[in-house]
Amino acid sequence: MFFYLSKIFWLFIQPLNLTMILLLAGLLAAAFGRRRLAAGGCGLGLLVFVLSAWTTLGAVLLNPLEERFPRPPLPAKVDGILVLGGGLNGDINKVRGGYEMNAAGGRFVEAVILARRFPEAKVAVSGGSASLYGSDEGDATTAPRLLTALGVSADRLILEDRSRNTYENAVFSKQIIQPKPGETWLLVTSAFHMPRAKALFDKAGFETIPWPVDYRTTGKEGFGLAYDDQLNALSVTSTAVREWIGLLAYWLSGRIDQPFPGPGGG
Repeated sequence: MFFYLSKIFWLFIQPLNLTMILLLAGLLAAAFGRRRLAAGGCGLGLLVFVLSAWTTLGAVLLNPLEERFPRPPLPAKVDGILVLGGGLNGDINKVRGGYEMNAAGGRFVEAVILARRFPEAKVAVSGGSASLYGSDEGDATTAPRLLTALGVSADRLILEDRSRNTYENAVFSKQIIQPKPGETWLLVTSAFHMPRAKALFDKAGFETIPWPVDYRTTGKEGFGLAYDDQLNALSVTSTAVREWIGLLAYWLSGRIDQPFPGPGGG
């Protein structure tokens, strides 16, 4: 139920969708002669759009998430590399049979780099289809084609293909991997996603070392106009809003212990 509610809620609160909903509500109010409601709806819609696409608000919101877990020194020995899904275009790959990557594809690039550095380590991929309609291919299904093409032996792979969200990533990964005491596992995911991911794996009792990748900010952004790419600014804002809402929802539901998890459980 949590999975379906989160999908439906995001459909309405995603910044571009929210802009359109507010504008349509304003136009509907105008059609019924409710001028103040019309002005309020249209004004709020334009404000959401301007802040999301024409300013650096998204980067300002995203950067604290990315800075929360700095990348640590590599340990001398690594038993496993666990990469969370979300970096592959599942709808395209299901049809074309390839391994097209999206903006989070750095998760898999880094996993291959680590796999080469630690040739004895297992490489686990956690990620099933997150589509409401099952119309795409989960990353754990696509990953063997990509990883073996890049030189990772198939006998090193552990594939968890049932999970639809990060909570299920943690629970199902522990079930299938069954990590032993004293083993060292690197958790590879986007830097902005690491606070939620690390907290959920800790809660599931799967001890990992966070290995953040796929940074979207420089860390030097202040609030101002987005001069370069409005579509990218809108995407970054959407990512930031979604991740903060995800943290709040997981905390309120008791799935994580702090609203903004950090190293050492802080």
